[in-house]
Amino acid sequence: QVQLVESGGGLVQPGGSLRLSCAASEAIGRMGWFRQAPGKQRELVAHFTSSGKPDYANLAKGRFTISRDNAKNTVDLQMSSLKPEDTAVYYCWAYRGTNYWGSGTQVTVSS
Repeated sequence: QVQLVESGGGLVQPGGSLRLSCAASEAIGRMGWFRQAPGKQRELVAHFTSSGKPDYANLAKGRFTISRDNAKNTVDLQMSSLKPEDTAVYYCWAYRGTNYWGSGTQVTVSS
């Protein structure tokens, strides 16, 4: 059972930046980030494809950067130019035959 632990959420002003980090309990290739805003479905933010390349949802392109450290089994999400509509619970995701989820970290963008 893969365990995922997120960190780095919080309150940030519009236009600000925030970095999220996710640590996996073991090495796993497919990792990424999803988010879920109140009253909305969970949606993809960014992930690493099966070939190891980063892939972004349109909402993230040009503003967010996903990175990973394979030696530490971590995946980070650097978010910049944050907007109020980015407010959501952000979930770390991993896949190995089944989906694994972290418990989520709250990101609130507000002045």
